[in-house]
Amino acid sequence: MKKLLWLGVFFATLLWSGIQPKDQFTWFLEVIPAIVALLIMAVSQSRFPLTPLLYQLILVHCVILMIGGHYTYAEVPAFDWLAEQFHWQRNHYDKLGHLAQGFIPAIAARELLIRHQVIQKPRWLATIIVFTCLGISALYELIEWWVAELTGESAEAFLGTQGYIWDTQSDMAMAMIGAILALISLSKIHQAQLNRLEQTANKSC
Repeated sequence: MKKLLWLGVFFATLLWSGIQPKDQFTWFLEVIPAIVALLIMAVSQSRFPLTPLLYQLILVHCVILMIGGHYTYAEVPAFDWLAEQFHWQRNHYDKLGHLAQGFIPAIAARELLIRHQVIQKPRWLATIIVFTCLGISALYELIEWWVAELTGESAEAFLGTQGYIWDTQSDMAMAMIGAILALISLSKIHQAQLNRLEQTANKSC
């Protein structure tokens, strides 16, 4: 994806999400990771460019965060409609967010681990990636807990539990499923892009 198109989608979605969001505090908490990701990529792009696939996935994740920030995860209209159609008892947009929380970081972790040659035995790669994604998911759940403790009721929209007692556990399960799905479906495509990136780097040396 071309850089200008990537940035156009990012900032258009960010601007839209910031216009009269459902809950200002939730909007802030949800878009901060997207902005941090943008800053990290901007600083590191020249010395550590990522594969096109990873750039695209990061943008998708940012859009998911911004939509959740605008409506809050419990009130995204499209998933309210799905809940009515399928007779769900809750809005499941948060589960999409946590699926992405495993899916996108899995490819990011795969790229970092391979390019930095962290894992010497390839058969361990998938296991380490899935465990890494589970760790990220657990850390996010802890952050949600800390925010709730510090801010009280103002964090309810950020938590998005909707009265489901197993929300934390199911969130982490969705992240694990997302990581596994990403490795199964995208590893070959990702590896081909990594090989091309390495060839380009070698030619420029």
